[in-house]
Amino acid sequence: MFVSTPILHADLDAFYASVEQRDDPRLRGRPVIVGGGVVLAASYEAKAYGVRTAMGGARARHLCPHAVVVPPRMSAYSAASKAVFEVFRDTTPLVEGLSIDEAFLDVGGLHRIAGPPEVIAARLRADVLSRAGLPITVGVARTKFLAKVASGVAKPDGLLVVPADRELEFLHPLPVERLWGVGEVTAGKLHGLGLRTVGEVAALGEAALVSMLGRAAGRHLFALAHNEDPRPVQTGRRRRSIGSQRALGRRERSRSDLDAVLASLVDGVSRRLRSGDRACRTVVLRLRFADFSRATRSHTLRSPTTETSVLLAMARELLGAAMPLVRGRGISLLGVSFTNLQDDSPMQLVLPFEEQKPAALDAALDGVRERFGARSVTRAVLLGRDPGVSVPLLPD
Repeated sequence: MFVSTPILHADLDAFYASVEQRDDPRLRGRPVIVGGGVVLAASYEAKAYGVRTAMGGARARHLCPHAVVVPPRMSAYSAASKAVFEVFRDTTPLVEGLSIDEAFLDVGGLHRIAGPPEVIAARLRADVLSRAGLPITVGVARTKFLAKVASGVAKPDGLLVVPADRELEFLHPLPVERLWGVGEVTAGKLHGLGLRTVGEVAALGEAALVSMLGRAAGRHLFALAHNEDPRPVQTGRRRRSIGSQRALGRRERSRSDLDAVLASLVDGVSRRLRSGDRACRTVVLRLRFADFSRATRSHTLRSPTTETSVLLAMARELLGAAMPLVRGRGISLLGVSFTNLQDDSPMQLVLPFEEQKPAALDAALDGVRERFGARSVTRAVLLGRDPGVSVPLLPD
């Protein structure tokens, strides 16, 4: 029995690989790897052999030599994502997208017309399968955090409901890695203190966690360990950030290699920025290192902009400042996000003549790409290079 609004976390299973298996019946039941140089996705049949996202292709093929390797088809994944989100919105108007393959749904007001949350969740799974042809896992709980944990436990192709009166009974035996924000580094710290389960973290006390992990991280983990997450499902707001990322595998990358990837990412994201009539103030660089640790670097501009040249220059500065870390740890993923977004009104385009050239060039290039394809025009730094496949962090 729920004492407050039930929330669904719906997460498509091995999304890219599932789309490939859906579209090619010969791949069903077989291990499938999407992406050759770097694994963008792996079917559960391939995951059983240890293949993981962002793993180098050679390593993946060594682990699963009989896997079928297919090139990514981003247009197919985008179309599948749109079809699934239509099912979400037909279920409830309160949908908050997290990525192209997962979302939160608030179903608290649907009890009288659609039934209890477990019935709604089962119907949602059936509708996604029948209308989009894809398996999806759903977790149901009173909070966003616990709903996401439930879907993670229920994967693949499952449904798990956490009753409101059994939340901590479900949560506390789970490993500390289930807490949001606990990656390998934080997990290592907690393990070093003898803390293996969420319940052990909860029993430690907030003050102790703050002293060990810092004020923000300590309070955050203590709250989650007690399932304290007051955030509602948020809809109707324009996106606060837009971004993309590329997995790089584990081979060594030169500064020029990374610059080419960065230019490709910024080009793509800035086009999406302009097509959505948004302007950016803060550029964020995201890095994942070979040891799976992560880092972010950001800079906020004086005024919002849509110009690719300005955004790329700032991203390059951030990458330059992060290169000592890259050289020391290696790099497996590079991403760019534009945040602090605001609506881009026509008034913002009234610039002095000398400042109009970059914006005019961006508009001209956008027009060429819209007419002749995204690869019809490219940067000189990308000539002769394969920029790889960039994955949007959220659906457009």
